[in-house]
Amino acid sequence: MTIEKDEPEAALEPRVGPAPEEGPEFHPYHHPAAGWGAAKSVTRFLLREKTLVDGPRAIMKMNHENSGFDCPGCAWPDDTKGLRLDICENGIKHVTWEMTGKRVGRDFFAAHSVTELAEWSDFALEDQGRLTEPMVYDADADHYVPISWKNAFELVGRTLRELDDPNQAAFYTSGRLGNEATFLYQLMARELGTNNLPDCSNMCHEASGRALQASLGTGKGTVDLKDWEAADALFVFGVNAASNAPRMLTALSEAYRRGARIVHVNPLVEAAATRTIVPHDFLDMALYKTTRTSTLNLQPRIGGDMALLRGMAKAVLEQSATDPKALDREFVERHTQGFEEYRALCASTPWEEIEHQSGLSREDVLKAARVYGEADRSIVSWCLGLTQHEHGVDTVREIVNLLLLRGNLGREGAGPSPVRGHSNVQGNRTCGIDHRPAPAFLDRLAEVCGIEPPRAHGLDTVGTIKAMLKGDIKVFVGMGGNFALAAPDSPVTYEALRTCELTVQVSTKLNRSHLVHGRRALILPCLGRTEKDHQRRGVQSTSVEDSMSMVHLSVGMKRPASRQLLSEPAIVAGIARAALPDSATPWQWYVEDYDRIRDTMAKVLDGFEDFNRRVRLPLGFRIRQPARELVFLTPSGKAEFSTAPLPDVVPEPGTLALGTMRSHDQWNTTIYSDDDRYRGIRNLRTLIFMNRSDMRERGIDDMAPVDITSTARDGSRRSLKGYTAVPYDIPRGCAAGYMPEMNVLCALGDYSTQSDQPIMKHLKVTVGPAA
Repeated sequence: MTIEKDEPEAALEPRVGPAPEEGPEFHPYHHPAAGWGAAKSVTRFLLREKTLVDGPRAIMKMNHENSGFDCPGCAWPDDTKGLRLDICENGIKHVTWEMTGKRVGRDFFAAHSVTELAEWSDFALEDQGRLTEPMVYDADADHYVPISWKNAFELVGRTLRELDDPNQAAFYTSGRLGNEATFLYQLMARELGTNNLPDCSNMCHEASGRALQASLGTGKGTVDLKDWEAADALFVFGVNAASNAPRMLTALSEAYRRGARIVHVNPLVEAAATRTIVPHDFLDMALYKTTRTSTLNLQPRIGGDMALLRGMAKAVLEQSATDPKALDREFVERHTQGFEEYRALCASTPWEEIEHQSGLSREDVLKAARVYGEADRSIVSWCLGLTQHEHGVDTVREIVNLLLLRGNLGREGAGPSPVRGHSNVQGNRTCGIDHRPAPAFLDRLAEVCGIEPPRAHGLDTVGTIKAMLKGDIKVFVGMGGNFALAAPDSPVTYEALRTCELTVQVSTKLNRSHLVHGRRALILPCLGRTEKDHQRRGVQSTSVEDSMSMVHLSVGMKRPASRQLLSEPAIVAGIARAALPDSATPWQWYVEDYDRIRDTMAKVLDGFEDFNRRVRLPLGFRIRQPARELVFLTPSGKAEFSTAPLPDVVPEPGTLALGTMRSHDQWNTTIYSDDDRYRGIRNLRTLIFMNRSDMRERGIDDMAPVDITSTARDGSRRSLKGYTAVPYDIPRGCAAGYMPEMNVLCALGDYSTQSDQPIMKHLKVTVGPAA
């Protein structure tokens, strides 16, 4: 394979921190992903945060097997070959942001009212530093004031005890929560009597879980990192790897070097889909040698992925009429259900409709199909570009359909591989954060923990917001994350939170959710993942599960930012003891030694048997995936083909399909600067990327101000004024912009009827010159 030599990055020097008082700039990015641009950006970030000692120490401790801490960023698996620098630019930024020397204590809150802080930017809020002590909102003064941990727990406990119904409380979770705290959190909620456990998965990969459960009987992918190292073909759908899972670049570059075919499918050709210099490849860095990360890039219209997948399957089936090897008939006959119906569906789907809905030519679809047909072992990977749509479940099921045709399941180097976002979001679901818990799980929880968990389904994220608006949710507890900023329909979400009697935010840093609060509000500061967790029986470790089902330990390395910080398990236990004074659950005993929590988890959770021993093995252990072993926990006992019709995703005349996304200098709702290096943007977040022909058709000049209006299913409209139109390589009829700023355009009622996810990647908008 060809390895190219590149020149050092000269254009768009990386910058961290808020944009200076300069105008916005756009210069198309032509450099490789990672490489010296990432190295420069990291260096500047370490300088700005004054972590030139702790930063490098953290780099040497992050993602090391059972002797360091797990990166609090993405959920990409740890390297299996003992790599000493299994790190990335965004991971280092995320850790350094947490390790900052800046502090937010009582003096800060005394100096700034909540009304004043509400006018600050989200960057400015988090940039103040680490929270240092529990605070309670004083409505008369409009300030947060100090409160003791004892009194804070009693306030939460008393409010929960006084509810008329435990279902008047909701317990939200972000993906940073470790497995042990997750298990205690769901145990507390269910002992209280509710399954109201909304989480960030409700907004991200809910469609993946439901699709894989329906098709294969498991809600997770079946592959691991070794499979990525053995695949002949990799298909990457709707993933911006360089920003969202940067360590994937290592896997992609290694795959290219060994001759694997790599197909990226995305309306935007992202930097990770071109070429890279992996920073730990020191010789390549020194010589500016780049490695390609793709062999084919396809740009379907937003929402057109399902039509592309249907076309690839149609091509495989048409080829099988003359080439018996095109279809794995033995696998299909032995292990699948519904094949003949699916074959008929593909045959009846005209190529003209596939081209129309995908936005791709038949020739391009056949190119992808040939790559798939010529590979003995294929992996299909995807992220939110496929899931945040009305038809997200059907699209993921279509991925499984394609894999089943050639037996790409249950063998090395093949299978479905969802790319999860936050570091332990998959572990949260595994360990019980599920508003629709399985009866078998509740049975074991009842038997082992001696409680009577509720059986009725609880509320997800959208359901929780709706219930708050109606006054049916009176207490909202946010365990990490920034719910106010992450949820759809921002003004409506704000209104919903303000109806609550009490909002509780467990956080490391100040954020928008502390300022959009209920009548009473608490900020409870917790340890970060980089910090040592001292409990009665010594320094504790927590476990996390990556996106490929590996469970491993994480141990903090740094002295806590404040002596008043508590760990998340300790905070959960403190709330539980106050809310459930007669509970037989040994909450404090659990917190003294997290091995005790893990012993209980081993009895409740499938795949966690002998937890404490196995999690201490090098790289931890992998949770068993029955479908990987061709055991399908479906009604038929086989893998199920799906026969969903192709959705109509073509925008109506005059409208565009808009997808929201992160910038590169951003992690979820945390914004490091107003730059987006890989897309060539400086000093600008309030923008919309558009096809130049769409701009000209609307009389919009390059970098001109525009107004954007979305139309919801119920006919209501939401607008953003004065955004900047940036010409970009994106299919006609499509547009893109940054979350969370554009979350306002997604109405609360615009969620998928298949997964209940907000359809952040497929909003119907009109765009015109600013009024």
